[in-house]
Amino acid sequence: MKPWASAEPSGARRDIPRGGKSDLGVRMTPPSTRGKSQDPMLGRVVAGRYRLEARAGEGGMGVVYRARHVLIDRVVALKLIRPDLRGETHLRAWMLREARAANRVDHAHIIDIHDIGETEEGELYLVMEYLVGTSLSSELALGPMQLARSTDILEQMCAALARAHDLGVIHRDLKSDNILLTLRGGRKDFVKILDFGLAHLAMDPRLAPKGAVFGTPEYMSPEQARGEEAGPPSDLYALGVLFFEMLTGQLPFRSNDRETLLEMQRSAPAPRPTGIKADVLPQAEQIVLKLLEKERRKRYQDAHHLHEELKALQRSLPSNAWEVGSGAGGEAAPAPPPPPAPQTPEVVEWANRAAIFSRMVSRVYPGANTPPDVTAALQQAWDLASRAARLEGEVSSHTRKLESLERRGRALRAEIGRKVEELAHEESRALRDAAAEQTEASRVKEQLAQAERAAVAARGQADHASQQGGNLSQLRVVFERSGAALALVEARRDQVAEREAKAHHKESQGRDLRRQIDELRAQLARYAEALEEDLASGREKVAVRTREGIQYERAFREVTGVLITHMKTKPEARDLLQELMTTLQGGSAAKSNAGAESRGPS
Repeated sequence: MKPWASAEPSGARRDIPRGGKSDLGVRMTPPSTRGKSQDPMLGRVVAGRYRLEARAGEGGMGVVYRARHVLIDRVVALKLIRPDLRGETHLRAWMLREARAANRVDHAHIIDIHDIGETEEGELYLVMEYLVGTSLSSELALGPMQLARSTDILEQMCAALARAHDLGVIHRDLKSDNILLTLRGGRKDFVKILDFGLAHLAMDPRLAPKGAVFGTPEYMSPEQARGEEAGPPSDLYALGVLFFEMLTGQLPFRSNDRETLLEMQRSAPAPRPTGIKADVLPQAEQIVLKLLEKERRKRYQDAHHLHEELKALQRSLPSNAWEVGSGAGGEAAPAPPPPPAPQTPEVVEWANRAAIFSRMVSRVYPGANTPPDVTAALQQAWDLASRAARLEGEVSSHTRKLESLERRGRALRAEIGRKVEELAHEESRALRDAAAEQTEASRVKEQLAQAERAAVAARGQADHASQQGGNLSQLRVVFERSGAALALVEARRDQVAEREAKAHHKESQGRDLRRQIDELRAQLARYAEALEEDLASGREKVAVRTREGIQYERAFREVTGVLITHMKTKPEARDLLQELMTTLQGGSAAKSNAGAESRGPS
């Protein structure tokens, strides 16, 4: 298991040829490839409150670190724009969009964004939940997945995208590297979708010039490959590629040349999964091929429609025995390792250290002859410990208020999101029913046209027979035939009117549902804006207090350094000094970064 940011397989190579890659396609580097000595950012404090503890990964836009709040023990993943791209203002806009898109959706299967802002140096950062798991690309490197497992993973992705699309958010760069499989509540393969960095990018012409082609070619929809605006069907196409890959162990379109691969996405028909793996169920193959249709209108109407199909497929499958274990070997999934303890002392430890120094001073100077500099240093240590403790209490109070505000905001966003999802599901059904009624009306109209032609012919025969005279029984048959033809015409007209009325009713129902959805989305947008203002104000209070705490931390290290220097030559304090040094062992790494910690990122 590894941090979410490490999205490339470790120790395993995929035997799937990969085409050219967009500069914006995030592909993370395993943390082990970059040591601390190579990254001067480690140990620094971002935005006055997040200390960078370890480099977790690197992608096309940013570097991701495991970070920890300096006074509140909260471990997070923090993304910074890469140093060589800090001048690229459009990348900053993409990162802002990533946070806003994910926060607006607020779904269990989409990574949480806790915080967003700019450092004093103008560098944009995102603070996300810290996850441990395995990327889908790593699992696919092991070969095809069982149908039950792949369907379960796809169903979770589909549920998340349904909510995102309902709220007007499009991922636009879905791929196996952006899908993390975690362990949640004892449930393996809990899906988290990462990197909404290109979400709804095409809606802003300042960020995506017309005709620009962004994304990962292996998962790119035909319309994206043509440089057209991405929409919900584009994400569904990517799901089709992922489902194909999970079922067969290989991509539907493969080429080492980017342009060739894009042309295949634009025009080449999708291969049948059964042509690669003969035991793929027909129902699963139908879903894949419908998702991989070149024309958007031929794919599923929306993610809700696909979700219904996936649920039906799941109900037809045997129980998911694969959930007992993890990976190809079926071994139990290990629990994620906890992040290491912070490298700097807790504030409560400051008072303990000041107490040890007081004992040293009392032992070395039993009378009233303590040197003034030692007395001043000891008094300053106690003062700093006291002030830091009070400050920690203030920060904790502000942070609790922020967390309470975030919880209320999350609950309201989730509630509105669920309402939108329910209405959108109803809208999906209504529009599908309307389309079905229109299709049936078109079929009956063809029957009506045939009946009208038959009625005209029958009427002509009746008129001709009447003019010619003849046997009365023959005339009766001719006129009865003409009357029957006219009756059939009227029946067909009634059927057409009935079908069109039903279609109109369903379309009207769909429009009413869309109006309710738009109202809820507007309500969510207004609330999100107000909430962000409150959160920004609260975060600034925490940042100011935390920066003050960092100054206390530096001052405490300096004053304790003075006391240690003085006491290490005193034999009477040797055992107490040893006791003190034992408590200092955990903070040695932080000492080496003392100056950097106080400055923040450069």
